[in-house]
Amino acid sequence: MSETLPQISIVVPLYNEEASFALLIDRLNQLIKNSSCTIEVVLVNDGSSDKTPLMMNELALTDSHYQCIFLARNHGHQLALTAGLAQVSCTEAVFVIDGDLQDPPELLGHFYDKLKEGYEVIYGIRRKRKEGVLKRMLYWIYYRLLKNISTIDIPLDSGDFALLSRRVVDHLNAMPERSRFIRGMRTWIGFRQTGLEYERDARSAGEAKYTFKMLFNLAYNGIFNFSEFPVKFITRMGMLSMVGAFLFFVYVVIKKYLFGGVPPGFTSMFLAITVFSGVQLLSLGFIGEYVLRIYDQVRERPLFIIDKVIKNKELQKKG
Repeated sequence: MSETLPQISIVVPLYNEEASFALLIDRLNQLIKNSSCTIEVVLVNDGSSDKTPLMMNELALTDSHYQCIFLARNHGHQLALTAGLAQVSCTEAVFVIDGDLQDPPELLGHFYDKLKEGYEVIYGIRRKRKEGVLKRMLYWIYYRLLKNISTIDIPLDSGDFALLSRRVVDHLNAMPERSRFIRGMRTWIGFRQTGLEYERDARSAGEAKYTFKMLFNLAYNGIFNFSEFPVKFITRMGMLSMVGAFLFFVYVVIKKYLFGGVPPGFTSMFLAITVFSGVQLLSLGFIGEYVLRIYDQVRERPLFIIDKVIKNKELQKKG
């Protein structure tokens, strides 16, 4: 055994993955054994309440390929991933996967081949999902909506599953925003990027940890962080309301002077109040989203709190 820095770091956020942990480690061990690259695995415990932290602790103390980070509480997937990216020690690239094994770690070789071709971000494109019909439909709608309104060209049907060059990771770590949307941030950074299609597997074990609420929060971050649409939507709604009010005014004048009489006042007034009140509340909601993000940013709290890190002191080098 000799001390060296790994070429590749694999970052895996974990939250209550006790059921799939053994299979995850078995497949990662096979990958490490069969790879021509030196590899470290950075496991991030995102405040799990099951036996995941105990299993991570034991693994890190017995296998020098594994580095384990324990967050002080549950911070959410994007911040757990951020914590892992901040701790990697690789020299070439970081491979990001989920702990539920829906993203096959065995595809590392195909991603690495693209890295050798000069690409710095190689992201997975989900060809087929194993989720329910409703989730698949919502994902399909959201990705296409985001692509149409975003100020950057975020690839369709791509998640966090990706291989990132070392300098891309360094740039990600230097970005201070709190409401993080990693797949948008890596697109914004630029450099040469390409996608690889793959068929996403079903969960290996356990239940999905991303609730609809968490998915909506992630979707909000994507829309409000990488799109000007909400603000422009307010402007357009205001202009549309003004045009509508002007046309109604013209209609009232014409009816009064050419045909006699005016429309009944209660109905038209009720409609006008309802429409304009709705537009105002919607506008305030959009503005509030931006104000919340500004407030969260200026507080300058740390993105996450690390309880402890068990780090490999020596990495086995393949002969």
